[in-house]
Amino acid sequence: MQKLNATNLDIIAFDADDTLWVNETFYRNMENKFCDFLSDFGTPAYISAELFKTEVANLSLYGFGAKAFVLSNIETFIRIAGNKTTPAQIQKILDLGKELVDMPMELLDGVNEVLQKLSSKYKLVVATKGDLLDQERKLRKSGLEKYFHHIEIMSDKKTSDYEKMFDRLSCDPSKLMMIGNSMKSDIMPILELGGYGVYVPFHTVWAHEVADDKIEHPRLYKINHITELSSIIDY
Repeated sequence: MQKLNATNLDIIAFDADDTLWVNETFYRNMENKFCDFLSDFGTPAYISAELFKTEVANLSLYGFGAKAFVLSNIETFIRIAGNKTTPAQIQKILDLGKELVDMPMELLDGVNEVLQKLSSKYKLVVATKGDLLDQERKLRKSGLEKYFHHIEIMSDKKTSDYEKMFDRLSCDPSKLMMIGNSMKSDIMPILELGGYGVYVPFHTVWAHEVADDKIEHPRLYKINHITELSSIIDY
């Protein structure tokens, strides 16, 4: 595909978790510890499957993010362990959750340099989903806030959520490019609305975000690393 002309874009939007910084890796680390904690009650595969079932069932109640994940861990533990559950065990899960919330900030390679260059030429936006406080904390810890014109933290990333963002930005979807690691949440809704999508896969993906990454679309670009954006747009 040919490079996009800068005049075709008003805004470049970035997903945050696993696009700008490492996120899912820390969730999987907690899940592994949770499975070890429940090893007397089943295999890691069984415990993980039960946890995922709880997470999906709770999405409409708790949404996305660390706090929702911790609540689902506790609920799964109580369901599996039953009357063997103790306050000390619940506290252990809460402690793991606090470690998750306080995860170290680990920017992905090249992110700072790319944003610095892009921000001098384009209007940049963060478009992420999850818990408001949690996402604000991560963005603040990242040191990347200075590059962004607008921060959009959504409860979900469906077309209706993006439409609200476009209204707030007074932006025509055809003038926006969205960059992210989730084909399901970051790319497909934007393509549906008429924008451009850049898919940058991350090595670890939450099962709920798994989608067909083999799809082709005239406004879809696929790169392996954020620094390859220079092959799509000039900056």
